[in-house]
Amino acid sequence: MTSTKSHEQHLIVEFKCETPNRDRVKELLQEFIGPAREEDGCLYYDLYQRADDPNTFFILDGWSSQAAAAAHGEHPNVRRVLERLLPLLADPPSIIVSNRISD
Repeated sequence: MTSTKSHEQHLIVEFKCETPNRDRVKELLQEFIGPAREEDGCLYYDLYQRADDPNTFFILDGWSSQAAAAAHGEHPNVRRVLERLLPLLADPPSIIVSNRISD
C-alpha cells in the first residue's frame, strides 16, 4: 500500500548574500513564512541561517503534493518578495526538490 507521504514534496532552498545585504535579505525571507504557512497543502515552512556562514540562509518547506509545491511557486506573495530579494543575492537561489520515502 502506497502511503500518501510518498506524494509529499519537500524543498531545501538556499539563499546566499553578501554581508552588507544580510539584514535586508533576512527580513525579506521572513516575509515568505506567514503567507506560505496559510497555503493549501503546506506541511511546514521554516527559515534557517547557517551558524558557520551567516550570509547563507535556507528555507525548508514541505508540501502535501507536487501540485501544492508548484502552486506555492506561483503564489503572488512569492513573486512579490522575489522581485525585491533577487537583486540582493550573490547567486540565484539553489533549490533541491525531494520526495518523502520514509514514514
